[in-house]
Amino acid sequence: MDRTARRWLLALCLLGGLSAPCLTARAASPVWAIRGAHCTLYLAGSVHLLPAQDSVLPPAFERAYTDSAKLVMELDLGKLDPLEAAGWMLEHGALPPGTSLRGIVGEPLYTRVSAAATDLGLAPEVLDHQAPWVVGIELADLEYVRLGFDPQMGVEEQLVNRARADRKPTAGLETLAEELGPLTALAREDQVRMLDQTLSDLKESPDEVHEVVSAWRHGDAAKLAALLAREYRSFPALYRQLVTARNQHWLPQIEELLKSSENTLVVVGSLHLVGEGGLLELLRKDGFTPAQMN
Repeated sequence: MDRTARRWLLALCLLGGLSAPCLTARAASPVWAIRGAHCTLYLAGSVHLLPAQDSVLPPAFERAYTDSAKLVMELDLGKLDPLEAAGWMLEHGALPPGTSLRGIVGEPLYTRVSAAATDLGLAPEVLDHQAPWVVGIELADLEYVRLGFDPQMGVEEQLVNRARADRKPTAGLETLAEELGPLTALAREDQVRMLDQTLSDLKESPDEVHEVVSAWRHGDAAKLAALLAREYRSFPALYRQLVTARNQHWLPQIEELLKSSENTLVVVGSLHLVGEGGLLELLRKDGFTPAQMN
C-alpha cells in the first residue's frame, strides 16, 4: 500500500483506538470472548500503532488468534489496494480548486499548523491544499512516529502479517470509503475544530502517550479514563460520526459471525467497545454475554 495513505489510515485508527473512556473496572486484557450457538467470537480492543520497543501483544491475543479460523478488522488491511487507497485520499482529501488551508482555518491557526509541521520536518506548503481533517491526521501521525510508534508494529499489522503467513482468511467490517467517509462528511467548522484539537494534543507529554499504551496493555480502566475521556466527550459530532454510527453498522456483521460454526477474532479500536453505544453494550442488549479474558 502507498506509504502515505497507509500512515494516514493508521494515524486515524490510533486516534480512535487510544481514546477509550475505559475498558471495565476489573479489566485483565483488552480481549473478550463471546459464545455463539456453535462458535466463539473473540472481540479485541486495539491500539493500532505501538512503540517499536514495546510491541509484543498481550497474551490473550495469542490465545484468541490461535483459536480462530478467521481474522476480521475494521478495514481489511490484507486486501487493501494501494492504488485505490492513494486515489481515494487524493480525491477526497484535497481542497477544491481556488481554496487553501490558510484561507479556511485563518491566520492564527495556520501559523500554529506551520510551526507544528516545521517542527516535525514537513514543509508547511505541502499541507496548504489538503482538507483540515487530513492535515490533522498527518501531523498526528508524524508526532507518533517521532515518539517511537511504529506503523508496522500495531495490533492489526502484526496480526494480518501473521494471517498471511498462516494462510488464515481476513476480512473487514467496512470499506475504505466507509472508514474515512465520516471525516469528509464533517462540517468545515468541525474539521477546523478537529485540527485545532489535534495541534493542542501534540503538546502532550511523550510520557503520557506511553502511559496510555501501558494502561491499554494492562487493562487499567481508571488510568485510561483519567488520561483520555475528555477528548471525544468534548466533541460529540466527531464521536457520533467516527464511533456510534460505525458501531451500529458493524453490529449486524458481528452477530452474523456469531451464527457461524467457526471461531473468529474481530479487532477494532478500543473506543468502539466501551461506553454508551459501545459494541459490548450493544451485544449485551441483544442477549450475548461477553466475558473478558485474562
